[in-house]
Amino acid sequence: MTVLPVRTVPDPVLRTAASPVPAGADVRALVADMIATMHAVGGVGLAAPQVGVGLRVFVFDVAGVAGHVVNPVLETAGQALREPGEGCLSVPGLRYHPARDAEAVVRGTDVDGNPVEHRGTGLLARCLQHETDHLDGILYVDRLDGEERREARRRMRAGEVDRAARRIGAERAAAVSSVFGAPAAGAGAAR
Repeated sequence: MTVLPVRTVPDPVLRTAASPVPAGADVRALVADMIATMHAVGGVGLAAPQVGVGLRVFVFDVAGVAGHVVNPVLETAGQALREPGEGCLSVPGLRYHPARDAEAVVRGTDVDGNPVEHRGTGLLARCLQHETDHLDGILYVDRLDGEERREARRRMRAGEVDRAARRIGAERAAAVSSVFGAPAAGAGAAR
């Protein structure tokens, strides 16, 4: 398994709708790498476009409920909620409150082509919606409205996301390098 680099805005792959995984395609290695990456960077979900792969695949691990979905179809229900705050590995340094439905169901297949269904409420429902959005080229900041949307755009234009991406990228590189026993570039530098 390989820890893959996480793409951040404004990478165009994040704004492009992912293609369906063709029947019979082997995405085992991709899913394994995505799970390793998600865990290495402390995420609760990760969609293939976030690692530069334009396929409809995502992985998740929320409060002990873990899985992956190939070619997911999302259904939502329940009252739209704005809590808790939401962030994104591809939009580092920002945290906001987009409206998300209280309940979500995702249906698709696993890496073997077997049907899967994942149901969730709370954080799991939010994660299923967030990751499916990635597959459609939608970022969580696109779901904001009013002052939160204006503030997020201001902060992104002001370079906060770029600075956070560089800082977090350096921290992740140092952590991965230290796991393998090699000195990281800039190791020991002040943060």
